[in-house]
Amino acid sequence: MVSGLADAVRALVQDRGISEELVKKTIEDFLLAAYKRKFGTVDNAVVRFSEEGDDVTIYARKSIVEEVMDPVEEIVLHEALELNEECEIGDELLIEINPKDFDRVSVQSAKQKARQTLREIQKDTLYSEFKDKVGEMIIGYYQRERNGNIYVDLGKIEGILPKKFQSPREVYRPNDRIKALIHEVSKTPSGLQIVLSRTHTDFVKRNFELEVPEIYDQTVEIFKIVREPGYRTKIAVYSNREDVDPVGACVGMKGVRIQAIVRELEGEKIDILKYDTDSKGFIKNALSPAEVDTVILLDESKRQALAVVSENQLSLAIGKQGLNVRLANRLVDWNIDVKTEAQFEEMDISSEQKKAVSALFSDLDESEEEITNIGELPGISERIADILKENGIELIETLITMSEEELTGIEGLTDQDVQSIHAIISENVEIVEEEEPEKTDAKDQEGENEADEVPKAQESEEETAEEDEEEYECPECGTAIALDMTSCPNCGVGLSFEIEESGEEGDA
Repeated sequence: MVSGLADAVRALVQDRGISEELVKKTIEDFLLAAYKRKFGTVDNAVVRFSEEGDDVTIYARKSIVEEVMDPVEEIVLHEALELNEECEIGDELLIEINPKDFDRVSVQSAKQKARQTLREIQKDTLYSEFKDKVGEMIIGYYQRERNGNIYVDLGKIEGILPKKFQSPREVYRPNDRIKALIHEVSKTPSGLQIVLSRTHTDFVKRNFELEVPEIYDQTVEIFKIVREPGYRTKIAVYSNREDVDPVGACVGMKGVRIQAIVRELEGEKIDILKYDTDSKGFIKNALSPAEVDTVILLDESKRQALAVVSENQLSLAIGKQGLNVRLANRLVDWNIDVKTEAQFEEMDISSEQKKAVSALFSDLDESEEEITNIGELPGISERIADILKENGIELIETLITMSEEELTGIEGLTDQDVQSIHAIISENVEIVEEEEPEKTDAKDQEGENEADEVPKAQESEEETAEEDEEEYECPECGTAIALDMTSCPNCGVGLSFEIEESGEEGDA
């Protein structure tokens, strides 16, 4: 008989969190182990608890025989009658065993096994309880510190807050309240280990769920969180309802919600921004609080982007030691390079990209770009463009040189189509005519300006030079000929030239 059993059971249930059934099973195993140590078997051992649970008894089940062959499992009739007057040969009798009859070695062996069993039960119980709580918040109290690691009293068990999972802003003292995230639960030879964290991004997420009802009920959802613990956190949110502003919901009235989270993070800066499915818009938002003028996607396959900002926004966009742009890179999963407009102009990038950016900065409309194909003309119907293409007319330059008669003669085009073509060309095509420079001989111009001063002999030389530059044709076949030829190089006809000379020489 074991006295005071109920109190012992209640103490184990309260202190170690072990269920009453498991405690009773451990006591049963303890008695059976002692019985086996003394008698060598447990086949005939029976353990029974009282209805109130405050007492336990161990029995030996023995068969009643005329002659005992095995004293552990058999008893003679006359001894059995002393215990029960109604028994007969062949019956089984439960004989109570006094635990005090167990020798000291048997008891010590049973105790050791019971302690080990209790430890395993406690470990399994706590593991089952905490393994489903990974990723959840828990509150404990500072107990002690060793090698930078803080041990936290969680009630039933002790948790550990490693130094690497502590924010650099935080300082703790004995009995300080600590809110942390359950990061990992594992079994070790020394017992159950519960690892806590205050640097994980889920720690920030859980705080937002506690402070922002819209996040808890999933009206507002968190797309992604990136964090540099103790310094800055960026969180991208979006709303599942058009009438709910996700950023405003997280900030709260007069910033009350966000201030509560900042206090929990010991003053860490938090940037709340709106998630955008458009990469350019998302990158622009991610660089907040800086204002970005434009974003250029340099290489979508390599996810490289360029953010152009004004001079006074450059340091804000990059952040102290590059922290802001580094967090933005992780948030949008793009490699972002931040430049001012002047720095961008000096960059060696493709002309197409520079043209696109120049258009953005100068607010040029795409319609102002030069077009060459008829199909690109604004207002031209696809039918007319196809008819012209079938007739070999694809370029606008070709179209504007055609007369109305030529257009009317194209099969498939009506008079109304021709008028429409002319109207479109008139509205959208600017025809620039190049003026041919007048061929004015410098000497002739000088002669006109200074006619009175030029000698007659000089005038004769200029007239002769002009005649030499004239071109002549064969009177028979029209082939070009020169003054020094005596016959046509093409048809062979004889040639003679009469040159009138001025002056005293007369005619030749």
